[in-house]
Amino acid sequence: MAKRTSKMGIMGSCGARYGANPRKRAKKLLVSKNSRHFCSFCGKYAFKRKAVGIWRCVSAGCDRTQAGGAYTLTTPNSGTVRSTVRRLRELATAAKQ
Repeated sequence: MAKRTSKMGIMGSCGARYGANPRKRAKKLLVSKNSRHFCSFCGKYAFKRKAVGIWRCVSAGCDRTQAGGAYTLTTPNSGTVRSTVRRLRELATAAKQ
C-alpha cells in the first residue's frame, strides 16, 4: 500500500480539516519543533525540545540545556539581543581599561 501522507507529513492526523494554508503553517512549526537542532557546544545536531522554550542537547557527553524559542532553538530577535549584549560587554571592558 502506498504512503498516504506524502504531502501532509506530520499533519496527516488533521485529515482534510482546517484548510490548506493553516495546515502548511502548522506543519512548518511542528517539523521545526520535532527536529534536532545544531548544538554549538558539542558540534552535533542534538538539541531537542524539552518543553516550551527549553532545549536540551541529547548528546552523550554534552547534556547542556538552553533557553530558546517555542518552536525553534533561536528566534529572529535572539541575534539582535546577542549582538547588543556583546557590544555592551565590549564597551564595559573598554571603560575599565
